[in-house]
Amino acid sequence: MEITYEACERYVRGEATLAEARAVRAWLANPANAPQAQAWMSRSAAAAPATGADPFNYAAMRENLHARLGVAPAPRVLPLPAAPRTWRRWAAAAALAGTTIGAGWLWQTQHQAPVLATASYATGYGQTRVVQLPDGSQVTLNAHSSVRYAASPDAHTPREVWLDGEAFFSVKHTADNQRFLVHTTGGFNVEVLGTKFTVYRRHAQARVVLLSGKVRVAFADSTRHDVILKPGELLETADSQPKTVVHKAVKAASYATFTADQLSFEATSLADLATRLQDVYGVEVVVADPALRQRKFTGTFPMGDLNVLCEDLAVAFHLQVAHQQNRLVLSAK
Repeated sequence: MEITYEACERYVRGEATLAEARAVRAWLANPANAPQAQAWMSRSAAAAPATGADPFNYAAMRENLHARLGVAPAPRVLPLPAAPRTWRRWAAAAALAGTTIGAGWLWQTQHQAPVLATASYATGYGQTRVVQLPDGSQVTLNAHSSVRYAASPDAHTPREVWLDGEAFFSVKHTADNQRFLVHTTGGFNVEVLGTKFTVYRRHAQARVVLLSGKVRVAFADSTRHDVILKPGELLETADSQPKTVVHKAVKAASYATFTADQLSFEATSLADLATRLQDVYGVEVVVADPALRQRKFTGTFPMGDLNVLCEDLAVAFHLQVAHQQNRLVLSAK
């Protein structure tokens, strides 16, 4: 897609679609686009109220941000003058897009000061990965997902992670009851003490499913009350309906089967099944017959080999699955 000034503005305001946000981040990460990006940043800064400070020290801002995030040896950086809010957000977006851990955490960036990141982890399509955090907690990343972990210096500061994609968390309880926070770009954070749960953030939707223990979901919208989840409960939101929250009982274990390299479908429509395959394997999935899109499927299948999975789906659900390079076409048998 073509990247425009307006698209970048929507991105830093958190109003871009998932596809648009990915495109903007990729564009910002390309050094060849730096002159245009800085010109647009300058345009945003010029439109902001004057402060008497020089808002165009892009290099210093980038070095400062990298040092605070711990993604490069910390150079000696002089305190920066205050800059217009719009410029700071543009600079943060551009600087984070050039790192392996930054892009995707816009809501947290706007509401909290950066913290020192100790590590970041990611998975490709068709991969899962078990990550042992320094505090003893464990994170299992589903395919095409990433997590960034920030250590806290003392018990008064929470342990924090930032998730893009989907992951299962097994959080270790500490003797001093230190909090553990999962940040998402879905308009809420998840706070736990010791528990097992999944968090999902894709396609302008966000979801938390609790398997054991207790979690508190705190919304970015301060007018909304926190929600305490019990084991076996789901909380789900959609960017298109920010005031609507789904909170219900579910078969929680079925949302964590990817930790055992399995895909589980529980009364799942073919349209949603197609989206799951795209998320996990990075292939385009087309449902040839629109009448099939709402047909429901239930079953659990191994994730390892996409060809084997397609054969299993075809037999179990009476489908015809045609492979066309990086494309799957699903139709009635």
